[in-house]
Amino acid sequence: MTSNHFDLVIIGGGPSGYAAALTAAAADRSVALIERDHLGGTCLHRGCIPAKELLETASVHRTVSQAGEFGIITTAPTVDFSAAQDRKQAVVDRLFKGVTNLVGSKDIDLFAGTGRIGNDRKVTVQLEDGTEQVLSGDFIVLAAGSQAKNLPDFEIDGTTILSSDEVLKMATLPTSAAIIGGGAIGCEFASMLADLGTEITILETEGRLIPGADADIAKALERSFKKRGIKSRTGVMAHGHTPQPGGTVVHLNDGTEIEVEKVIVSVGRRPYTDHLELSKTSIELDEDGFVKVDEFCRTNVDGVYAVGDLIATPQLAHVGFAEAMLVVSDIVGEQRSPINYSRVPWAIYCHPEVAYAGLTEQEAEEAGYEVAISQHRFVGNARALIHNETEGMVKLVAERRSDGTAGKLLGVHLIGSWATEQLSQGYLAINWGIDIDQIAEFIQPHPTLSELFGEAVLELAGRTLHG
Repeated sequence: MTSNHFDLVIIGGGPSGYAAALTAAAADRSVALIERDHLGGTCLHRGCIPAKELLETASVHRTVSQAGEFGIITTAPTVDFSAAQDRKQAVVDRLFKGVTNLVGSKDIDLFAGTGRIGNDRKVTVQLEDGTEQVLSGDFIVLAAGSQAKNLPDFEIDGTTILSSDEVLKMATLPTSAAIIGGGAIGCEFASMLADLGTEITILETEGRLIPGADADIAKALERSFKKRGIKSRTGVMAHGHTPQPGGTVVHLNDGTEIEVEKVIVSVGRRPYTDHLELSKTSIELDEDGFVKVDEFCRTNVDGVYAVGDLIATPQLAHVGFAEAMLVVSDIVGEQRSPINYSRVPWAIYCHPEVAYAGLTEQEAEEAGYEVAISQHRFVGNARALIHNETEGMVKLVAERRSDGTAGKLLGVHLIGSWATEQLSQGYLAINWGIDIDQIAEFIQPHPTLSELFGEAVLELAGRTLHG
């Protein structure tokens, strides 16, 4: 075995890992990046990107189905799901080539293999040819990512019981499916499959879908899903299933049963620490298996950091990017504020889309705020009418001052067409701590969906235009 020393050794080449490598390389640090599979990680190959590409397929199908309303006469569309899968893979391959070329163009040593951390900031890499190489670093960043959680009594078999990995690789569409878990991923799969003709039932243990979202937004999504024939069973638990020819029967704790062709398990992801051999180190984990870190993503071991899905922060690629940049700033001695996780942007790409940042109405009240609320619906917006997507709303949560006027914007919550693309100005306003009166001076272009945010702000400022 040979030994090589670097300023920074990173285990994991997903979003947080390669972002840390690129940021450190830009700061003229020597970098070793270890990846056992493919650069881009789950997000690029088995998560965000392929899922959104298939959701775009669903969107195209939906648009063509409604073409007659715009005077475009066409036959009813049919789905060639194998062609959709081919396009999805082409998009993934192109992005993979891009990130691979980007990393290759920098002064980054890429090691294809499995890394495990030892003491004294040493990392052993099991290379693809079976040999081992020992690397050492002034700093180590753990960015090994996550994998789908298993569910008791629903063992993933890739045929009837599927995880997100298998859903994204399906060759054909099922006629029916039960999705266990009504969070972001579950709702995206439900929306995509329903648009393409699959009969869907969502099973969620909490009292509503997307439990992290504002209650009004979650209720609006459930109503929209119901109109589209997507069944949402909330407050229930799945207790096993009985296989039968062509599918299985799912048993629920309320005594009812659901007969479906497929079951999709979407109950979250767990940190993928298995191969890191952390038990042989003094690095601390929490009770759920996440690596413990401080506000700068430092572990309890000097010089060792952990980022992305390995730590108990929102499992979002853009949060992983931010954590990677925070870590490198800390390493090189730059001043940077810790991430305020209560304000990060969330984007859910089902139809209608859901996006939010900051506090929900309930969270704001629990934090002791007197709140002011403003809601504006898509139905009166010119661009929404032109686009034929009038379902949705913008909800703003602001602090209410003692004189009754609205102060700081605390939360922005959207549901509707292109909600994920409308979030940014609200996210910026929340993180900059701007008063409602200042935001009300922003000029919104017309006609745009972003005018809905502007109208909601104007209402809070007491000078609504179209309210």
